[in-house]
Amino acid sequence: MRNLTLLTDLYELTMGQGYFNEGRHEEIAVFDVFFRPNALITYSVAAGMAQVADYLEQLQFSEDDLAYLRSLGCFSEDFLAYLAHLRFTGDVVSVREGELVFPYEPILSVRAPMVQAQLVETAILTFVNHQTLIASKAAKIVDAAGGGVMEFGLRRAQGADAGIYGARAAMIGGCVGTSNVYAGKLFHVPVSGTMAHSWVMNFPTELEAFRAYARSFPENCLLLVDTYDTLKSGVPHAIEVFRELRAAGYEPKGIRLDSGDLAYLSKKAREMLDAAGFEHTVICASGDLDEYSIASLKEQGAKIDSWGVGTKLITSADLPALGGVYKLAAVFENGREIPKIKLSDTTEKITNPGVKDVYRLYDKKTGKAIADYITRGGETVDTSKPLELFHPVETWKRMKIENFSVRNLRTPLIVGGKRAAAEPPLSEHAAYFRSEKAKFWEEYTRRDMPHIYKVDLSPALYALKSEMVRAGKED
Repeated sequence: MRNLTLLTDLYELTMGQGYFNEGRHEEIAVFDVFFRPNALITYSVAAGMAQVADYLEQLQFSEDDLAYLRSLGCFSEDFLAYLAHLRFTGDVVSVREGELVFPYEPILSVRAPMVQAQLVETAILTFVNHQTLIASKAAKIVDAAGGGVMEFGLRRAQGADAGIYGARAAMIGGCVGTSNVYAGKLFHVPVSGTMAHSWVMNFPTELEAFRAYARSFPENCLLLVDTYDTLKSGVPHAIEVFRELRAAGYEPKGIRLDSGDLAYLSKKAREMLDAAGFEHTVICASGDLDEYSIASLKEQGAKIDSWGVGTKLITSADLPALGGVYKLAAVFENGREIPKIKLSDTTEKITNPGVKDVYRLYDKKTGKAIADYITRGGETVDTSKPLELFHPVETWKRMKIENFSVRNLRTPLIVGGKRAAAEPPLSEHAAYFRSEKAKFWEEYTRRDMPHIYKVDLSPALYALKSEMVRAGKED
């Protein structure tokens, strides 16, 4: 694996030099990763934690890295000597990959010596921001389709890594396969794909192209039927080849539509295939699809069984950045926690101070999620008595819950610089997402005008935040 230690912004290192000069480089700090609201964010699906763990375990400056830093003329030799022996020795707690997460809650927290904690900011945000974004987009596309979505975006991804790890994230979000062969090998996930229009165009006739493909792949024959004229030649030629396959003892798989009026074409193609005795062949659609176009096609009665989604999935076209941030929450002096807060005239940019825990509250009767509850670190939630929740800004908005259960959303990812547990197969993350999403009312996860899921603060955390805001304003 590549050494990504220099995958950081320069200011992380210049601050590191400054902390080193001030003798504060070994001071323990806690940083939180969270994201702020966006009009297009209903819920997000956490992803990228495995890459965070890989990166932190392998953090080490090579001689070549140090030579490059020396050439910049920014760093002292004693600081470079310190970096030569630097390894990540801290702890990380995070939600599981596949967890539904919401604005403001810390989905990952780093506790480490200051230089280490500061250095890893950019890389952690790179991994978590990107994969959470793509997993979330995939989840919404899969929800609109009702399943059967294949990730087809590699050629439109914004670089090789975006294609590889975007495919990984898409699988967490519910895709059933990818066209990306490298990702298939790396993450042990199904790969899918048949032919491009160039195959059909490279033969004297469409029929010859279909026959040649059927000869090579008789047990997995899915034909692209829109190169010339879908209904006048593509589907009829496919049916002719399917009959020949059946006569030879094979059952055809289906057809793919990549352009045109997919609703109309799929309905007509289904009629033609059924009339010819191929009721069990599938119709796959591709071509600039997303959750909105898929939902529209289904509303129009399109006869589409599976979906190949590329550009708008792998780039998260309508929301190209998650906007996750990495903010200092606390430092420790002689083992004593000193909470830290970022103040702003923009209420949404005021951070929640101190070490924190994040809990999810469930209704015991229905098993459905009620709210997420952010507390001060070490607080417990007493489920034996009613709990009053209140909006952290519009505090007059309150509700009382009882007969509820509680779950701490975060568990150790890294302890003392090493993984706390072996990385599970990607399929487990995908299964976990499905099981957790089922615990949310549809009103919170629907595509259009969703109900806002509650993320509230405990009274103790709210009091700490209010006190620090008042103190900061008075200063």
